[in-house]
Amino acid sequence: MELSAIQAFLQAEFGFESQWEEELSRLTLPAEQILPVCDFLWKNPATYFDSLSCITVIDQGPEAGKMEVIYTLYSIPNHITLHLRVILERSAPVVSSVSSVWRTADWHEREAFDFFGIEFTGHPDLRRILLPEDWEGHPLRKDYVEQTKYHGIQVKYDR
Repeated sequence: MELSAIQAFLQAEFGFESQWEEELSRLTLPAEQILPVCDFLWKNPATYFDSLSCITVIDQGPEAGKMEVIYTLYSIPNHITLHLRVILERSAPVVSSVSSVWRTADWHEREAFDFFGIEFTGHPDLRRILLPEDWEGHPLRKDYVEQTKYHGIQVKYDR
């Protein structure tokens, strides 16, 4: 299936409004649709996106009040890449986990949680993956304030 046909294909199957950006091979869809759409794209022989390459988060900042989560899917037999984007409220960034579709999502979602504070509902083990469990805040958010000390150790120096 051609990438340009996927939006119409999903529209017919799910009936939601979406935005297709041809130059980016990116489809923006409602956040509540991410799990059923991913499951459908994986199981359907016409698309068969059998690989989740990465999950990228973009913090649009406190002023915008939004965060984007972009899922990069790849179909090995069809040799095509598709980006799915959902936009979340920055004050409560919550979206369904897709780890039930692709096991690799487990680690990608943990990293997004660790650095941006995105909550993935239904995730089997949502906890920090690179930072210590008791680290304060999420360091890749635009309004992150660095700790000066961690367990009595100086971690930030004034220059």
